[in-house]
Amino acid sequence: MVVHQDHHHHQGHHMMMDDPSVIVFFTFDDLKVGNTIPIHFPKRDPSSSPHFLPRKEAESLPFSSQELPSLLRFFSFSPQSPQAIAMEETLKDCERNPAIGETKLCATSLESMLDFARGVLGFNHVSNIQSVSTIHLTKSDIHFQNFTILDFSEYNAASKIVPCHSMPYPFAVFYCHYQENENKVFKVFLKGENGDRVEAVAVCHLDTSNWSQTHVAFQVLGTKPGSSSVCHFFPADHLVWIPSTPALN
Repeated sequence: MVVHQDHHHHQGHHMMMDDPSVIVFFTFDDLKVGNTIPIHFPKRDPSSSPHFLPRKEAESLPFSSQELPSLLRFFSFSPQSPQAIAMEETLKDCERNPAIGETKLCATSLESMLDFARGVLGFNHVSNIQSVSTIHLTKSDIHFQNFTILDFSEYNAASKIVPCHSMPYPFAVFYCHYQENENKVFKVFLKGENGDRVEAVAVCHLDTSNWSQTHVAFQVLGTKPGSSSVCHFFPADHLVWIPSTPALN
């Protein structure tokens, strides 16, 4: 799920509350050891997700809604197939104008994702950045349950971050974006009521004053822009780029 201001703008409130995938939000004040939070973690194994194409190959293919008919022929998908509908949604999301203060890129190769993250975070070298992601320490088929916070720690260098959200497409495409607002990134150890253990990545957006009032997070939390922080957990196949922590001697 791409969590940015325009997301879910086309969905009605009733639909939204029927969709457990939005139950990923909490506030900074909720982040306390012993607290229990309902969370939806989609069980998408990153190792079975589509792989990146080499940059040259990815850039040789058009990446635009206008070219969708020829792309569907190239990938042998029929126009009404679920794959075609997902591709069209992804292309539209990628072509949408960025939100106020947002810099975004749909990365179609690992190289383009690294270049974007490095450039936005202000580093000359790839070794200055690292990606963090959610890891499921146990395997189960339960997507939605109450999780208790066992422990958490902050990635201290990470006030500037580049979240990258995987998008449905025949090869790996990530919606990467950066917003000026102050953020905090946490590693949160969670234990589910059925015994699931997750080492989850959570991002807290501390200033939500310029967010849209219709953002799904405010509907889930019952808050409004600027009245509270918005934090959310990342599914395992999404990632967050942050500055590398200096190696300890």
